[in-house]
Amino acid sequence: MQLFPTPTNKAPDNITCVQVLSSGGIKLRAAFCVPKRPKGTVLILGGRAEFIERYFETMRDLAGRGLAVATFDWRGQGGSQRLLSNPLRGHIDSFASYDTDLDAIYSRVLVAQCPKPFFGLAHSTGGHMMLRALRGKKWLERAVITAPLLGFHFGLWPEFVARNLATGATLTGMGSAYLPGYSHLPLKSSDFSTNPLTSDQKRFERDMDALDRHPELAVGGPTFSWLRAAISSIDELMDWPEDQGPSCPTLVTMAGLDKVVNNVGTKSFLARAPGFSSLTIADSRHEILNEKDAIRQRFLAAFDAFIAG
Repeated sequence: MQLFPTPTNKAPDNITCVQVLSSGGIKLRAAFCVPKRPKGTVLILGGRAEFIERYFETMRDLAGRGLAVATFDWRGQGGSQRLLSNPLRGHIDSFASYDTDLDAIYSRVLVAQCPKPFFGLAHSTGGHMMLRALRGKKWLERAVITAPLLGFHFGLWPEFVARNLATGATLTGMGSAYLPGYSHLPLKSSDFSTNPLTSDQKRFERDMDALDRHPELAVGGPTFSWLRAAISSIDELMDWPEDQGPSCPTLVTMAGLDKVVNNVGTKSFLARAPGFSSLTIADSRHEILNEKDAIRQRFLAAFDAFIAG
């Protein structure tokens, strides 16, 4: 397994790419970099359809703060092993499989290769998975989550229809089919004007260039099974015990202009689950770390302050 830097997206210094076996023998692509005299390590968890290279800039930023970084691609995406014969389908049967990926990375990369203390930085589906871990695993000193997947914008579909459709399709053997209304293909540079991810064209085109050069990293739309698994896991998190906080201090950051995840779900979660801090960046789209410099710097200032305690 290898990494794919480009002229506009340079890899951080001292980065090492490794293969990690997860449950079922699934091969995960992981990477870590450790600067001189590190102050600790940040575990980065990316979102659905993302890949390690999208976080090179953030990894360099963290290294400049004296922090080591570890990250990886979830099963079924990026440079990790795909789960279907069509590699573009964003698929999973259960988010419990992602739990096992995270367990493998924690023990075989974070603990084995990186200096303590450990911190977390997680985005979207990665933020959802970090919340699952924070229900009891005492791995991290502090965690920061951006735009967590805790609710969907179902568009013209009432929520009960989306739920029933995802369940019915999965139970009748159609779970690996694409969800209607989603593109079967990944985004491309010409999609910038309509993209819901970022208002920063330079960063958007940087990531699209990576996919143009290395299309094997790309993922298209999700499957019915992925949606059913996501809804089931959201329901689990929404049952968070009202008398139990996260296993470490955690900051949840919402993007005020988010059209990918539904902030109503995040606010409902925060109203129930005790002990979380929250922040909203009003002028940000979904991918706060890929936004314009002014937005990104405001978030990084909040990250620095929170991680420092």
